[in-house]
Amino acid sequence: MTYAHTSVNEMSTRYYQNEGRHNYTTPKSFLEQISLYKTLLKKKQKEVSQKKEHLVNGIQKLKTTAAQVADLQGKLASQEVELQIRSQDAEALIAKVGLQTEKVSQERAVADGEERKVAAIQAEVFQKQKECEADLARAEPALVAAADALVTLNRVNLTELKAFPNPPIAVTNVTAAVMVLLAPRGRVPKDRSWKAAKVFMGKVDDFLQALINYDKEHIPENCLRVVNEQYLKDPEFNPSLIRTKSFAAAGLCAWVINIVRFYEVYCDVEPKRQALAEANLELEAATEKLGAIRKKLAELGDNLNQLTASFEKAIAEKVRCQDQVNQTNKTIGLANRLVRELESEKIRWGQSITSFEAQEKTLCGDVLLTAAFVSYVGYFTKRYRQELVGCKWIPFLKSQKVPIPVTADLDLITMLTDDATVAAWNNEGLPSDRMSTENATILTHAERWPLMIDPQQQGIKWIKNKYGADLRILRLGQKGFLNAIENALAFGDVTLIENLDETIDPVLDPLLGRNTIKRGKFIRIGDRECEFHPSFRLLLHTKLANPHYKPELQAQTTLLNFTVTEDGLEAQLLADVVSVERPDLEKLKSVLTKQQNDFKIELKHLEDDLLLHLSTAEGSFLDDTELVEKLETTKSTAAEIEVKVDEGKENEAKINEARDCYRPVAGRAALLYFVVNDLRKINPIYQFSLKAFNNLFHKAIQQSEKTEDPQERISNLMESITYSIFLNTSQALFEKDKLTFLSQMTFQILLRNKEIEGPELDFLLRYTVEHTYQSPVDFLTTPSWSAIKAISRMEEFRGLDRDVEGSAKRWKKWVESESPEKEKFPQEWKNKSPLQKLIILRAMRPDRMTYALRNFVEEKLGPKYVEGPRLDLGKSYEESSPATPVFFILSPGVDALKDVEVLGRKLGFTMDSGKFHNISLGQGQEAIAEAALKKASKEGHWVILQNVHLVAKWLGNLEQLLEQLGQESHGDYRVFMSAEPAATAEEHIIPQGLLENSIKITNEPPTGMLANLHAALYNFDQDTLESCSKDQEFKSILFSLCYFHACVAGRLKFGPQGWNRSYPFNPGDLHICANILYNYLEANATVPWEDLRYLFGEIMYGGHITDDWDRKLCRGYLEEFINPSMFEGELLLAPGFPAPLTLDYMGYHQYIEEMLPPESPVLYGLHPNAEIGFLTVTSNTLFRVLLEMQPRNLLANEELVQSMEEKVKNILDDILEKLPEEFDMGEIMHKTPLRSPYILVCFQECERMNLLLREIRGSLQQLDLGLKGELVLSPDMEAQQTALNYDTVPDTWLRLAYPSTYGLAQWFNDLLLRCRELDTWTQDLVLPAVVWLSGFFNPQSFLTAVMQSMARKNEWPLDKMCLTVDVTKKAKEDYGHPPREGAYIHGLFLEGARWDTQAGTIVEARLKELTSLMPVIFVKAIPVDRQEIKQTYECPLYKTQTRGPTYVWTFRLKSKEKTAKWVLAGVALLLSV
Repeated sequence: MTYAHTSVNEMSTRYYQNEGRHNYTTPKSFLEQISLYKTLLKKKQKEVSQKKEHLVNGIQKLKTTAAQVADLQGKLASQEVELQIRSQDAEALIAKVGLQTEKVSQERAVADGEERKVAAIQAEVFQKQKECEADLARAEPALVAAADALVTLNRVNLTELKAFPNPPIAVTNVTAAVMVLLAPRGRVPKDRSWKAAKVFMGKVDDFLQALINYDKEHIPENCLRVVNEQYLKDPEFNPSLIRTKSFAAAGLCAWVINIVRFYEVYCDVEPKRQALAEANLELEAATEKLGAIRKKLAELGDNLNQLTASFEKAIAEKVRCQDQVNQTNKTIGLANRLVRELESEKIRWGQSITSFEAQEKTLCGDVLLTAAFVSYVGYFTKRYRQELVGCKWIPFLKSQKVPIPVTADLDLITMLTDDATVAAWNNEGLPSDRMSTENATILTHAERWPLMIDPQQQGIKWIKNKYGADLRILRLGQKGFLNAIENALAFGDVTLIENLDETIDPVLDPLLGRNTIKRGKFIRIGDRECEFHPSFRLLLHTKLANPHYKPELQAQTTLLNFTVTEDGLEAQLLADVVSVERPDLEKLKSVLTKQQNDFKIELKHLEDDLLLHLSTAEGSFLDDTELVEKLETTKSTAAEIEVKVDEGKENEAKINEARDCYRPVAGRAALLYFVVNDLRKINPIYQFSLKAFNNLFHKAIQQSEKTEDPQERISNLMESITYSIFLNTSQALFEKDKLTFLSQMTFQILLRNKEIEGPELDFLLRYTVEHTYQSPVDFLTTPSWSAIKAISRMEEFRGLDRDVEGSAKRWKKWVESESPEKEKFPQEWKNKSPLQKLIILRAMRPDRMTYALRNFVEEKLGPKYVEGPRLDLGKSYEESSPATPVFFILSPGVDALKDVEVLGRKLGFTMDSGKFHNISLGQGQEAIAEAALKKASKEGHWVILQNVHLVAKWLGNLEQLLEQLGQESHGDYRVFMSAEPAATAEEHIIPQGLLENSIKITNEPPTGMLANLHAALYNFDQDTLESCSKDQEFKSILFSLCYFHACVAGRLKFGPQGWNRSYPFNPGDLHICANILYNYLEANATVPWEDLRYLFGEIMYGGHITDDWDRKLCRGYLEEFINPSMFEGELLLAPGFPAPLTLDYMGYHQYIEEMLPPESPVLYGLHPNAEIGFLTVTSNTLFRVLLEMQPRNLLANEELVQSMEEKVKNILDDILEKLPEEFDMGEIMHKTPLRSPYILVCFQECERMNLLLREIRGSLQQLDLGLKGELVLSPDMEAQQTALNYDTVPDTWLRLAYPSTYGLAQWFNDLLLRCRELDTWTQDLVLPAVVWLSGFFNPQSFLTAVMQSMARKNEWPLDKMCLTVDVTKKAKEDYGHPPREGAYIHGLFLEGARWDTQAGTIVEARLKELTSLMPVIFVKAIPVDRQEIKQTYECPLYKTQTRGPTYVWTFRLKSKEKTAKWVLAGVALLLSV
């Protein structure tokens, strides 16, 4: 674990050196590794154990199943015997039940007959009963009336009746009738008189009771006859009549009448009642008989039921036995099928068990690697990940005394996830390349919160698809951010904070560090205690391509590098191009891929399900038919899917074969994307998004020429894509960077096509020249010859140095030709490859390399790539949209507003119409800009935001606002922005999102005298020329002013020889000067030459100038261009270009076209060699930038090339070995008691050299320890390592050293020479015969010492002295001792001219001789008033060719030419070249 930690530290150092990316390890990452190891080991042990157990159980179940088949056969035999017995029992019962059923049927027939008879009798009885009841009903009223009559009788009224002495006859008849009816036994009394009646009534109560209880159904016949005949026929025998006489008699009368009436009816009914009684008796007998039959039938039925139940039970037993037999048969069949089906699985499972057993042994090592992988590698790119795992960790584990076993060819992804999960991720939008899969695996398993470095937005796209609506998306600084975080914490949401910068609000520190409180239930965010849900998950995201997150933040998070890889992008672009060219193929591929992914998921699920069911089934699972069938179904489904997977793979292989025809197109596009993406290394303002690149890619496909021939079509596609990307990217680049981009694009294309060799390209770019050799031929400089010697050591260039020396005349002709890159190389070298020719040309004519590179590109890619496309703002506008602004990258003196206004006028967007909003940004303008943007987005206006770099703090808000307004806005809404690029990458402030989402356009002033002069004149028109009353003077001076403006602007390209410092001269300066000219000419009778030159040179243009020598140059130009000779036609603005006489506006333009000589430094007053120097510097800068842009895997065979560490170690060891010891100052100071000015200079130089030597030795020793891993590499050490690798001098050395333009090898050799020179001087502390002035840290101090020495000797006042120089005709070797006063110095070079030793003056430089070595110069001090001024040129002395701040002194050199010539030519002395 500690080794993993330390090895990652070492790899992080290399990662920074090679890729410029900061990766830190902290104790927290080490602790995470330990924690993850424990968790993962426990989990994997359990997982492997469970899987193994399931497999063992599964195999055991299969073995058991095979063994159970024999048992089942025996069981089946006994079940069949039992089934036969049960069948016989059932058949016997069937016979019994049949007989019994027959008996019951017969008895039921008898019973049915009896039931019919009984029913007939019941009907007859019912009829008779009905008739009797009807007749009785007729008698009922009489009976009721009789009863009612009796009710009227009571003791009182009967007693009253009885008391009648002599009642009427009608009353006595009534009593007589009563007596007849009541006659006992039917004997009618003869005496029925009133007296007899009174006796008869006797006791009233008894009499009344006799009436009530009278037997009305049995009236004797004779009594009835007597009553009918004697009384009832009497008309007066009427209750109504009698009531008048006696109430009681009336009641008795009514009783008699109704009793008799009742009896008469009753007598009619009686026969019927008799018949009814007889019928009832018959019915009773029949019913009794029927009951007996029914009882018998019930007994028979019960018996039958018992037999039936026994029969049904027997049948059920038979069915049960039959089912058992069937089930056993089925189970045997299933078991046989299952054993056959799973036989292959049994073999595979057996192998898996063996694998799991082996895995159990290697699990510790595997998990150790996996934990380290998850904890540390997330931020590394593919190459470094592979090296860490394969070249460091695994060999380390194997190299231990007791080796830690690790699975051979271990795939760490399979330790953490499976194919099904990866397939699901791919379906959710995760790119299918290895890097993306590793990142997703780490993201889902890391214990720290993941922080995605995702410049192409591929990771965030996958995350949003993966979590969908459940994902809470936030941005730092958005409204309600902390409330949203609090809610997410409480509810356990998955939360994504997107678009982070390099710093994160400290309020989130507790959340990032998971610093929970109150037993892990709460976390403090700011001043709030927020509930911490255990399901809460935080994801962090940044669009920054190379952010530098501090160690404390990296300790809290797991950095994941989601930056698109070339193979990943190639796969995506291949899908895109095929979807356009062969949509059928791509659709099929897409469907097939998803289907295959789904199959993987389902297959995994089915296999797991199969094993789970098989292993968890208890007992003899074959009894569980449903389970067995499910197992069989699962297996058959899995088999079907496996067949489909195999078919899918075959189809996929065919589809891939067809798709691979287009792979070169995708490969070219992916390569170009990374070339374009690397442009940010040149300038961070060059930012391009993958989204914009994809749009361009699709547009290029659509615009490419269609053809039937597939190969031709692919060539057309590649060409269209290459050229479209070139055009689109070029418009966003400054002119100086366009060739860099074009060269890089060409080199990478050729490398991919294997048309050039990596080592050769590496040499061309590095051009490491370690040793200096004096040139043996006059046409090559020492640096050029040294380069040729370095080249000659390469196999392909063996003998080049001998050939050049041996055939000097032919090589001289080639070297000194005007365009050697177009000429044939001498001898057999003309047969070399184009790249090899570039290597040779760089050695001999570095100034022609920019032209040579253009020719190289033209040869390899075609002429249209070097023609320089013209910017078309209208076309850029068409490509823009409300969500895609146009971004102008400004140069000094350029205004983007004018171009946008011209386009706006064409399309109807002007300030007058209110549709064009121009906002020049600065303090307080932010709110106005926001309001304008919101209004424009709604109403479809244009907004131009000028100088957005001036509102750094608001740019983040602007980015969000543009993103928001671009989504839902008017279709005509457009935003234009402009900004100046930062001077350094550290000062760059424009947000990445603003740049990536914009169409970038560079606005640069014109280059070349012709373009500059036309552009200067375009600032005016015919009206301007005619405005002044002094027509000739105004026009002539204005034209000279335009030429002056073109000179000062164009001279900037010549670097320090043009201007010591760079100045932002702009058309505004020219405008103001024109106004001043007009005013002064109108106000003065004659031309005020001095006033005008002063105003132009010291105030208007001079206002920009900060260097005295540059101010002198400006004055020189004006003195040459603006003087009275211009009116006489004698003024030459440049050789061959006289100042024109009075012309009109178009005439001046025509004059420029016809008369201006070809572009040359001479037009600016410079020597033609100035272009060589400028071009050489340009080419060296170009190659240095190209070298830094090269991919780290440039060389195909990396084993043959030193690693960076090895190379740096070799350089380091070489320097330490050669580095001199420090000067012993104590010893040196004791050598002499004198402290003359020269001796003090020597002491000072030794002390400064000691400081430098001490720093070099100390820093290299520290770096050595760092490379050995004994020290952690600090940023300074990392910077030093990078510098050594690129052959540059480390900054920490330069801070203590002297100014120098050398590479490291030359610089160190120069350092050794300086030490040797000092060492010689310190031997006796006597001034050397000839002093090497270039060897001083501070040459001014030595020149001052010369003055001090002579001032002391001659007692002259120091402030009234100056140095004078006398250039001798001798070399250093010609002097044996120093002069008596003053000093001889050497090592000076003249640039811009040369010294004619014979004539003793400055003269024109020879062509292609950029600098000339001066002879020994005798320097002495004299009083100022004795200084010779006539026919001398005040020549500045600088330490290096960068001039400017390296100014040392001014020497007056003799000259027969006008001083102005050398001033304009930028002639200067240099201490080193």
